[in-house]
Amino acid sequence: MTTDLLRRVSLVLRADPSRVIAKLFLPGQETLANGVSRADQVIHRVLAMREDQVTRTLADTMHRFGDRHADLPGILCGHFELVAHRLPAGSEISDNRAALIGAYFTQEYSIEAAALFNPSMVAHPDQSGLGPGELRFVMSVRAVGEGHVSSIEFRTGVLTDDGDVRVDEEGRHLAPGRPGSRTISREFLSAALEEDATLAPVGDVLSLLPEEFDAADVERAVASVHHDRLTRGSAEAAIERIRGIMARNYRVHFSSERPLSERVLFPVAPDESHGVEDARFTLFVEDTGESTYYATYTAFDGVNIAPRLIQTQDFQDFDISQLIGPAAKNKGMAIFPRRVLGRYLALSRWDRESIGIASSADARQWGDAGTIQTPEQPWEVIQLGNCGPPIETEAGWLVLTHGVGPMREYAIGATLLDLDDPTKLIGALTEPLLTPDANEREGYVPNVVYSCGALRHGDTLALPYGCSDSAIRVGFIDLPRLVDRLVSD
Repeated sequence: MTTDLLRRVSLVLRADPSRVIAKLFLPGQETLANGVSRADQVIHRVLAMREDQVTRTLADTMHRFGDRHADLPGILCGHFELVAHRLPAGSEISDNRAALIGAYFTQEYSIEAAALFNPSMVAHPDQSGLGPGELRFVMSVRAVGEGHVSSIEFRTGVLTDDGDVRVDEEGRHLAPGRPGSRTISREFLSAALEEDATLAPVGDVLSLLPEEFDAADVERAVASVHHDRLTRGSAEAAIERIRGIMARNYRVHFSSERPLSERVLFPVAPDESHGVEDARFTLFVEDTGESTYYATYTAFDGVNIAPRLIQTQDFQDFDISQLIGPAAKNKGMAIFPRRVLGRYLALSRWDRESIGIASSADARQWGDAGTIQTPEQPWEVIQLGNCGPPIETEAGWLVLTHGVGPMREYAIGATLLDLDDPTKLIGALTEPLLTPDANEREGYVPNVVYSCGALRHGDTLALPYGCSDSAIRVGFIDLPRLVDRLVSD
């Protein structure tokens, strides 16, 4: 079913297995029967090669794979540096042999081998060179590759003045960004440790940290604490907790020369090992007029899930932050695009089946969520959640929702909240805006339509959505008529 409020366009984005990154490959973590690691054995075999074999093998590798990556020699050099400590003491090797060792510790990983779905859409930071009535956008997409590991990719394009969408041709040389440390505050660290039930034993280290610090400051503080003080009780376990928290708070940098469609947010922290999922981007505007892009996503380690926060000004540098507090416990947080009564607000599915609202002073520590909408309609009986950050209209905050009904079919609906007090529900659709049609039912997860965020373009709402976890389509919603329907229902 599709209401008369939504119009699909012909655009369909599908997964492309040829979009690959070159990532570190360790040939087996186990040791052999003689106690030697497989990695050591690989290195010794390369060291035993004649120089002419090295030259030919490296040349063949570059010929076959070089044009698939923007800087394959640099990638191989970087991977060699990560395993160079395994070389026999005193080894001196040629640049070619070092590069070839790097190649044996490199693999191509197909970012989109399994699926492409669950997009969100925001206005692009560069709106130059457009025609009248056009709006350039950035679309985040969830890509799934080998082992069902999710990453976050991007597409760019234009919403036209005649109600259509153009997507730019994507770049071919994908690469994850360069991860690095970022600062957090002692207050945030203490709150995160308290949430993990880790308290007093780290006092010696905490006392040596400045108010704002990074991972290097933590290691200096640990080193400066006398060993017999550090190892008392459960202190060493607590120190590992601190290191774990620092690992969850990091920065990713991309070269400005790399097109946005070639930038991939690939798992970095240990608790993201099985994927970074469902980014919900919004352009957040401060009371001063300054703006930044926020997004929440789900970190997955194969067993546990946790919400994380992305912050960026330009889609070149991304700050990743851990979220803590009672409301930050499940999937589907979505941040409002401005403060309300001086505080950050976020939609939260804290109880796993209803929509709630939580507030924060810093967008990182979230208190209790208050439930504002529970499943009521037949198409949302199993669970109800958001389909992206709220969209401000003159009549209220428009929230696109997802509901799960019979046969685990996902549908998209809509809710309207009061502008001044978003805990007040003005209205909700009694029937879905969108359900899977015959062309959208089949896929990796059948019978699903799902979005992580729409973009307002005048009186139209552009809704990118995933189809059965296998493709992306776009629908256009008549915004005034939708709001009227929500008020009258």
